[in-house]
Amino acid sequence: MKYLDEFSNPELAKKLLDQIHAATTKPWAIMEVCGGQTHSIIRHGIDQLLPKQIETIHGPGCPVCVTPLEIIDKALAIAARPDVIFCSFGDMLRVPGSESDLFRIKSNGGDIRVVYSPLDALTIARQNPDRQVVFFGIGFETTAPANAMTVYQAQRLGIKNFSLLVSHVLVPPAVAAIMESPTCRVQAFLAAGHVCSVMGTEEYPPLCEKYQVPIVVTGFEPLDILEGIRRTVLQLENGRYELENAYRRAVQAEGNLAAKQMLDDVFERTDRGWRGIGVIPDSGWRLSPKYRAYDAEHRFEVTDLHTDESPICRSGEVLQGLIKPHECSAFGKQCTPRTPLGATMVSSEGACAAYFLYRRLELREVSGV
Repeated sequence: MKYLDEFSNPELAKKLLDQIHAATTKPWAIMEVCGGQTHSIIRHGIDQLLPKQIETIHGPGCPVCVTPLEIIDKALAIAARPDVIFCSFGDMLRVPGSESDLFRIKSNGGDIRVVYSPLDALTIARQNPDRQVVFFGIGFETTAPANAMTVYQAQRLGIKNFSLLVSHVLVPPAVAAIMESPTCRVQAFLAAGHVCSVMGTEEYPPLCEKYQVPIVVTGFEPLDILEGIRRTVLQLENGRYELENAYRRAVQAEGNLAAKQMLDDVFERTDRGWRGIGVIPDSGWRLSPKYRAYDAEHRFEVTDLHTDESPICRSGEVLQGLIKPHECSAFGKQCTPRTPLGATMVSSEGACAAYFLYRRLELREVSGV
């Protein structure tokens, strides 16, 4: 509890807010990349305490939300097979595919198990040698090392009935894609501290220089976010565009060298589709040829799937920071956590889920609903 208390101190928060108010003279649009940061901002009302000139824009940094519909449908096709034990983190079970989700597959008899680590799935594979065990490996650079280690261990131990359905995406190419969009309004970024704790910060200075935007590596507690915003505003007001690390207790410039070495061995870069955004070149990982035998897409040959996004869901615009969740006409009506139209409503890091959980009553009062 020590660090939660220290980084939620209201007196220190007020001092940081005073400094932000004093420094702000112009309107600025700042994107927090990570969905965890979005939830912290909305939960603590940070965006409502900032100067009116500062707009927080919610970015695409929710791994569940950006997993493409095609991959979800492939997961559903694999999970429905009678010879498969399909393992996943719990937050993927309600993510809607074209016609179903993993909960419905499970209710129809599919053997779907919630695990807390990909190594749990490997243990299940060892315990069930007559079944195929698939782990749904999604996420940003943060979760990738554990998935890479599990595939490495499967090969080392000779476990043949384990495979990984991979949908890993990378933050820096997404930042570049956002900045190159003709509708981009973002003037600075709060980078995700946990991603940088793995990968380090070397990929960000070239982005600052190329797009002339400040990038501040930031944590997830209220004081972390306020300090990140304070540093960002000072850069914007002074016409600077540099990388700053405001999360030094967890992030080193070089990152986690052992984790990066494992990633380089097991994965290779590839173009990757982002749900609601489209394909971003060189923005993901897939298993390298050395480990291709553990690729569930190749093992089960799930191809030629027809995917259909909801025609009224605007989660893609939310993920690009073009609209706020409540500006979608389906928000809180056709689309709720119980009946989600898009992953941004059901994910624990989704922006729509944050607004539904922490802002729904406020928004009703404002709109008169």
